[in-house]
Parts: sequence; C-alpha cells; structure tokens
Amino acid sequence: MSTLVEAHIRPQAGKGAARKLRVQNLIPAVVYGKHLKEALHISVDPVAVRKAIQTPRKLNTVLTLSLNNGETHLVLLKDTQRHPLSDKLLHVDFLSVREEESVKVNIPIVLTGRPQGVIDGGVLSQQRRNLEVWALPASIPEQIEVDVSHLKMAQVLHVNDIAMPEGVVHKSNINFTVATISTPETESAAAAATPTETKTETKAAAKDAKKK
Repeated sequence: MSTLVEAHIRPQAGKGAARKLRVQNLIPAVVYGKHLKEALHISVDPVAVRKAIQTPRKLNTVLTLSLNNGETHLVLLKDTQRHPLSDKLLHVDFLSVREEESVKVNIPIVLTGRPQGVIDGGVLSQQRRNLEVWALPASIPEQIEVDVSHLKMAQVLHVNDIAMPEGVVHKSNINFTVATISTPETESAAAAATPTETKTETKAAAKDAKKK
C-alpha cells in the first residue's frame, strides 16, 4: 500500500517561480530516477507531504504521486530543504521506484531482550543504529529487531549475525559491529576505542562503496 499525494507539473523553475508557488501554499519538487528519461519538475502541498510520511516507516513510506496530467509515480521521499528557523519544507526530492525492483533504504536497528551479559553485570552498548539494506518497496520494514538476550559478557554482535526480515538484503563486505557487552571496568576503554573503530569502518565502507 502507498500513500497518495497530489502534484502538479511545474512549467517554470528558478527562485521567482518558487516564490509564486509558496504564495499558493505549494513548494517546488523534483522526481528523479533511472526509470525516467528526465527529471520531473512538480509542485506539491508541503502539509500533504508531511502528513503522508507520518507513518511508522517515516521517510521510507512509499508514496504515489498523482499528477494533474494523469500520470502516477511510485516514489520515496529522498531529500528535503527546510527553513532554518521555522523548519517548514521549502523543496523536496522524490526517488522514482518500481514495485518489482529493490531499492536502497536505511532502516533503524532496534535491540530487544535483556542480554545475559547485562544480567551478569556487563554494559550493553549499541554502536550502529541504522542499517543500509535493499528491499522491494512493499517489503521495506519499519525497523529491524534484533534479539540480544543471548549475548554474554565481552561478546560482540556483528551485522552478519543478524537474520534479515523476508525480502530484505544487506549488501556489504564490511561486517560492521552493531552492539557489544563490556564489563564496567572496560566500559571507558571501549568508549575511547569506539571513535577509532568507527573511523576504520567508515574508511572500509567507502572502499566497499567504490567497488559497487
């Protein structure tokens, strides 16, 4: 299921045209994607867009843009420009998607259960709170729940240890650290080591992205 948002073809671009739209309580928007010969310049109601993504999936909510020329486009909201003071939407970018093709999205990771290591006096630390995955638009999950009740003292949970929901695939050569159980004595040392580990993982992720 997708949420319907009405949109209009925008014949003009530029700051002047954008100001005219905002007088009408509309904002400029762009639809792009590999399925389109060229980007579509449209206008949308910012209030309608905000309401449309007020679902458990938030920015991963699949939307159907209904254009005034009769076209419809299945999209995800990918980027926004907001007023620095009022936080009002000023411009939005939509990514065109198709029901039968997987799309790359970031999904929140939620840890569940009380780890055995915590019961024994350890401290649970979550190093990674979002995960980049591929999924069909209809299969995009609200979140990825991971039961950590089995983790013992000094154990580490990696991305490769997580069972992905049906229809969801994680594509990376990097086995990222998601959570750790540390002893109280080593908690401060682990915290100090985290920036270095994160920096190393970031470099590795960049190298992995170039390979793709």
